[in-house]
Amino acid sequence: MAEGFSSSDDAETATSDTAESVSLRVGVRELCEFTGRRGDLDHRFTPAPSSREGIEGHARVVARRGEGYRSEVMVVATLEGLKVQGRIDGVAENGGRLEEIKTHRGRLERMADNQRALHWAQVRAYGALWCHQQGRERITLALVYLDLVSGRETCLSVEAEAATLWQELESACRAYRAWALAEASHRRRRDEALDRLTFPYPAFRPGQREMAETTYKAVATGRDLLIEAPTGIGKTLGSLFPLLKAMPRQALDRAAFLTMKTTGRQLALAALAQLDPGPQRKLRTLELIARDKACEHPQLACHGDSCPLAEGFYDRLPEARQAAVEQGWLDRDGLRQVALEHRVCPYYLGQEMARWCDLVVGDVNHYFDSSALLHGLAQARQWRLGVLVDEAHNLIERARGMYSASLDQRRLARLQKEAPGALRQPLARVIKQWQALVRQHGGEDPGSREAPRWFALDALPAELIGSLQGLCGAIGDHLGEHPEDTQPALTDCLFEALAFVRLAERFGDHSLCELTRHGRGRARLAIVNQVPADFLRPRFAAAHASVLFSATLAPPRYQIDLLGLAEDTVWSEVASPFVAEQLEVRVCAQLSTRYRDRKRSLPGILDVMSEQYRRRPGHYLAFFSSFAYLEQVREALAEAHPDIPQRAQRRAMSEAEREAFLEDFVPGGEGIAFAVLGGAFAEGVDLPGERLIGAFVATLGLPPSDARQEALKTRLEQRFGRGDDYAYRIPGLIKVVQAAGRVIRGPQDTGTLVLLDDRFARPEVQARLPRWWETARR
Repeated sequence: MAEGFSSSDDAETATSDTAESVSLRVGVRELCEFTGRRGDLDHRFTPAPSSREGIEGHARVVARRGEGYRSEVMVVATLEGLKVQGRIDGVAENGGRLEEIKTHRGRLERMADNQRALHWAQVRAYGALWCHQQGRERITLALVYLDLVSGRETCLSVEAEAATLWQELESACRAYRAWALAEASHRRRRDEALDRLTFPYPAFRPGQREMAETTYKAVATGRDLLIEAPTGIGKTLGSLFPLLKAMPRQALDRAAFLTMKTTGRQLALAALAQLDPGPQRKLRTLELIARDKACEHPQLACHGDSCPLAEGFYDRLPEARQAAVEQGWLDRDGLRQVALEHRVCPYYLGQEMARWCDLVVGDVNHYFDSSALLHGLAQARQWRLGVLVDEAHNLIERARGMYSASLDQRRLARLQKEAPGALRQPLARVIKQWQALVRQHGGEDPGSREAPRWFALDALPAELIGSLQGLCGAIGDHLGEHPEDTQPALTDCLFEALAFVRLAERFGDHSLCELTRHGRGRARLAIVNQVPADFLRPRFAAAHASVLFSATLAPPRYQIDLLGLAEDTVWSEVASPFVAEQLEVRVCAQLSTRYRDRKRSLPGILDVMSEQYRRRPGHYLAFFSSFAYLEQVREALAEAHPDIPQRAQRRAMSEAEREAFLEDFVPGGEGIAFAVLGGAFAEGVDLPGERLIGAFVATLGLPPSDARQEALKTRLEQRFGRGDDYAYRIPGLIKVVQAAGRVIRGPQDTGTLVLLDDRFARPEVQARLPRWWETARR
């Protein structure tokens, strides 16, 4: 349904905004979410049950009811020009009683007022529709709350007159219809503008037109696309332009540009500003950012009694929402400006505006994470959605992280000492099961920080997971009864335990359960995702079309298998606009940077680096597979060639420190900057011209061959028959090519790439390097 509503008379192509010309329909839940919330924003109540828990809770309540009880009963009526429809959770007493079933944890009286108001609005709307449909004058309305921990039901019921309920529903429909008509008008203006959209430059860059045409065809046919396009052709504009152009012709409701880093969002917003310049923008654009970066008062709790931007949030939301759609350009600063003018929270205003903006720019987790906002909205509102994924070679590892969870034995033990009395027993049960698990795996040998012991478990530890479920319930009860208890250790424990338990429910051969012992009392238990495809496949299937692009996506089978893309996914490789003469590629075939050879390879590496630097002084990046290896070479170079300026990436650099590191690459400067292969400076870094004239890359970027990596290799071999390639070779070479891509950024750039390992001379490795490279052995 477009715009969260749909039209039997095609509201999107209507020629008038009058009530007579447009007939809209809306679901009860969406109508009530728009009109029925009141009061403060309040996140003191315990975390909401998962959708699976909610479904199971509904089934438990229905199973307790007697004969004649009907569930999921459809109701529909047309009023105020709106066709309103929904499903009643339960109908009892020969149609004289309606039930709306909700699940919860903790004390019910602690539930936020805005949440309770929404629940009552829903059941009263259902009551109005049911009475109208059945010709009833009165009805009993009941909110049934099921405590997931105790299984106890709490029932709140009222008697209501059908006429009163109908008047309330009419009032809500009038408010929503006015908004919906304005949205339909916006949709028409938007689609007309996008149909006339032109490219913002006189000509495309080399390769950019090919990318744009391929993207347009994929969206037009509703297929997924993997497109490998070199750095420097303008991939952001080359993907956004055709997607926006296709939106009106393919009746797309929304588009999402998903990135891996902040820089990717900034590039997307800059491209959109060129495509849809102000001040009369036709496209509503929203930048979604993380909660901790959007919060105005991080020292305050997120409820009306503490934060002034949470107090009365839902009372002020309608005006803030209206101002936001009128502004249209809601990047971080624009959204914040609207929010503060109306004294509402910027983060939660952004969550609301994700429903009403045409294009959302945000991190990949906003669509692909298990609780992703955009995916949830797309499913609930049946959007036709176009998805662009920038730097898509990172999606496999990012998704593995999204669907992994871990628990720390030491943190749990520390929490037990500090926890309130009511939680000590549930924590003690968890710790007891931890100890039993440790005795079962490793016994008296606890390992150490330097040499941890690692175990792949044959099955999930059922007793430990059962005790974790009990702990989640106990913490939820405690937070429900003591909302003032906001100690981070407690809430962190709850969310980590919930994440672990929920992943345990979906455990399969896509994941591994591992136990790592770092010393006595320092074990970690983790569910580690190895094949994200099983989780991502439904996300890709839900989108009308997904376009994933990067400079390093080959081979396509690797991406299709591990991401769960459709078998008919299109593969496109855009030819590089660069020529071999721009980049001198040298392979040091006499050097081995294998772990066993690193010490004796040092003199040769120093000779190569110093010789290249003296032959052409300037800025260089030198990439190594780890901080330890980086420091080993850096120290040796400083001792052997103290006249060569150098600096190095450090662990856990702040954003400001990373920016300062890059700012030192000034034209006319000189020196070698050391960085980690696959790290912050190995991709997404633009240093054109003399800011960077060369790079050294040591090793093939292969992950360390430890027990965990070998377990991944075994699993990938079982699933796809490509264990060694998928676990080692392909991800390693992707890192290498990404790092090398920092050197040539534009058509005028020239530079040198030195590959420090004899394996780069192997034919099977050479075959996977960019075609425009011409490697010379040394």
